[in-house]
Amino acid sequence: MNAIQIKNLTKYYGKSRGIVDLSLNVEKGDFFGFIGPNGAGKSTTIRLLLGLINATDGDADILGFNVKTQTTEILKRVGYLPSDAAFYNGMRVKEILKLSADLRGIDCSTEAESLCRRLDLDINKKVEQLSLGNRKKVGIVCALQHRPELYILDEPTSGLDPLIQHEFYSILQERNQEGATIFLSSHILSEVARYCKNAAIIRDGKLLACDSVSNLSHSDVKRVTLKGVTKALQNENIRDIKTEDNITSFLYSGKPDALIKELSKLHFDDITITDPDLSEVFMHYYKKEGM
Repeated sequence: MNAIQIKNLTKYYGKSRGIVDLSLNVEKGDFFGFIGPNGAGKSTTIRLLLGLINATDGDADILGFNVKTQTTEILKRVGYLPSDAAFYNGMRVKEILKLSADLRGIDCSTEAESLCRRLDLDINKKVEQLSLGNRKKVGIVCALQHRPELYILDEPTSGLDPLIQHEFYSILQERNQEGATIFLSSHILSEVARYCKNAAIIRDGKLLACDSVSNLSHSDVKRVTLKGVTKALQNENIRDIKTEDNITSFLYSGKPDALIKELSKLHFDDITITDPDLSEVFMHYYKKEGM
């Protein structure tokens, strides 16, 4: 069963593009990365999935429930963290957490206490006294304290210091191992590469690629590094050329035999050919599509 099933989903804001004909499946129990820069359509997709805005066309199901007609059933089973969480001024953290739990009709006090301790969150402070990072922690606890089946997290680590980021992902990994599905929207590729099993790349509201993180990283793109090369290598399949301290490195996306033929024209002292990391693959897809 798919935790998320998106079918030709489209959203326009007047004449402005949100997402266009997006289709995507996320299996139950997956730790899934949704990758793209600001303005790519990540937040629009998430708001459509939660029924916060209406689609121009297409449809989607969450945990077997339709996003247009069964929003209440979806929200019961989802933990959502927006990129910018807003809270009522004058309320203390503990009051916000209780309000969030009361809206669901659930006693989350024990789980909330555990999460606040692990994230080093002071529950007695008022919202207006909190830093950006601590506001983010409040949003995280609200999203996690009821232990949902599906977590939809939009840029969840912005504002968090590295130690808290590590603890946050430890919590998500624990929940995922218990069977929960994680849908993580991010532009921080190192996070996706480290924690996600599968990922989709989105640009200008359109899906560019969707595969396991391993397969995305082991694509037809290779990082080639030459030591002591005597002249520049020019080829339409070569991009991202970097030269420093007698070492030239570039991404190559053509056929291996063509690369070997080109390299045979050069003199160099050493060569290394490796798979690029996810950030390089990401840029390859974007540049290939004409960015």
